[in-house]
Amino acid sequence: MKIRRGDTVMVIAGKEKGKRGRVDRVLPSEDRVMIEGVNFVTRHVRPRPDVRQAGRIQKESPVPLSNVVLVCDKCSKPTRVRHSFLDDGRKVRTCLQCRETIG
Repeated sequence: MKIRRGDTVMVIAGKEKGKRGRVDRVLPSEDRVMIEGVNFVTRHVRPRPDVRQAGRIQKESPVPLSNVVLVCDKCSKPTRVRHSFLDDGRKVRTCLQCRETIG
């Protein structure tokens, strides 16, 4: 996957289009990512004696991976990612806007 936990991403499609946030969790089996402060949904909770009060709670929901793009830390632009190898053999992600290594 080209997006990892801790990356800054921007939503490019859907109701949250244009918002930026940090990736909290990556769900590779579902091709989705959880982004801090983005894509809140309302869940209705029944009353239980041991947990909490009943009511509506706001909860973050995962965003499809195809709807987000990585934001480069160096140039602060949304960018695609290229994988390249360093001289010592390590595989790194490279920003296609400014040609700097990411993460």
